[in-house]
Amino acid sequence: MPAGTSAHTLADITPEQAHVITQTCLLAGKIILQNGGETYRVEDTMVRIAAAYGIEQSHSFVTPTGLIFAIDGASHVTRLIRISERNTNLSKVAMVNDISRRISGGDLGPNEAYTLLKEIDAAKHEYHPGLKVLAAAVASGCFLIMFRGEWHDFFPVFVTGGSGFLFFLFIHRIVPIKFFAEFLTALIIGSLAVGAVKLGFGHDLDKIIIGSVMPLVPGLHITNAVRDLMAGHLVSGLSKGAEAFLTAFAIGSGIAAILSIF
Repeated sequence: MPAGTSAHTLADITPEQAHVITQTCLLAGKIILQNGGETYRVEDTMVRIAAAYGIEQSHSFVTPTGLIFAIDGASHVTRLIRISERNTNLSKVAMVNDISRRISGGDLGPNEAYTLLKEIDAAKHEYHPGLKVLAAAVASGCFLIMFRGEWHDFFPVFVTGGSGFLFFLFIHRIVPIKFFAEFLTALIIGSLAVGAVKLGFGHDLDKIIIGSVMPLVPGLHITNAVRDLMAGHLVSGLSKGAEAFLTAFAIGSGIAAILSIF
């Protein structure tokens, strides 16, 4: 289908074209959902893309673990995609939003858009692990100061937070169970913080631990859970909230286990 298909109607769309449009909508929604986008943003993007290609009667239903998209009319199509892995990569979300705007403007046909979306889905578009660790270390120190910690604890928090995040990346690659990886990371962070205080490198144990675990706190999940609940997506909001609670529980359990020992 050529660019500028927004003027077409559903009667003009062949089953083959409806299939490509459906795949385009699903892939756009999948990328957004897998990389930290809100549920209502996923549904809105899918419906807008379909409408830009002349399909006004489309329906989408999204949960954190799956997407359903359907087209009414002569070219009736219903598809489901299962989501098993989710992370945070807002650059991909921004790229899909840009493609969605180009589709709405009539600059991309469904085949071209689908090809671009496949390239985005296959590409890494991630920061180097070393840069992630450095950012986590600096953020940990900044959180220490924000929580009214002392500057002489900045270096212990810098080392503890960076080392903990490095361990998290390593263990999560070996054991792809996020709850387990976060629990073990909390154990490491707690041990390093206690060791720093006992050796005299750190002074305020509580502030060191708080600053070091902040890069693991599920801030985006909590924010998306609240936004989804406010938008009326109760299933997604509650499930994302439960996921955030499990992460917080894993972090708290790991720290509590170390403090109970020492």
